Amino acid sequence: MPAATLLRAGERATSRSTFYRRANAGAYERIARGLYLPSDADAADWDWLEAAAKHPKATICLTSALAHYDLTDDIPQALDIAIPRGSRTPATEGAIAWHHFAADSFGLGRTTIAIPGSNMHIGLYSPERSIADAFRLRGSLGYELGRDALRRWLGQGGKPADLLEIASKLPRTRGPLLRTLEVMA
Repeated sequence: MPAATLLRAGERATSRSTFYRRANAGAYERIARGLYLPSDADAADWDWLEAAAKHPKATICLTSALAHYDLTDDIPQALDIAIPRGSRTPATEGAIAWHHFAADSFGLGRTTIAIPGSNMHIGLYSPERSIADAFRLRGSLGYELGRDALRRWLGQGGKPADLLEIASKLPRTRGPLLRTLEVMA
């Protein structure tokens, strides 16, 4: 099967009515408003595709990123996606929770990965950034998420100096992280 190529309604060299006729006939599968995949495309995570299509800087963050790195047992109810503060929150149909992160630290710990089964890419925060964000947003995410992720990350050979370097560039992060590291030592 070919890699999933995301199509927008009427984007191809055919007319919009021809495109919709083909979609109604089963040639394309609708994954979100105005976004379609060929019906013979490889399996791909539709929420990842929708987020990447709706915002060019969409970045997997928080619990979703920690789950990606196997640093938590929590199963996110929605895909956590960060976008720069000041950006318009896209309207989506999938289970996507949009978070606005400060524009000056948005790129900190951010990489881009290929979406499996497709030809698209999406941003992903590093384990260190994800743990730092869990500590920074512990009031809304819960105090255990960051602590448990930190414990697992250290067990996998993570270096505290790398984590503290990122934490020092984020507000409300370094102090709680240092206190937790002291208790774990």
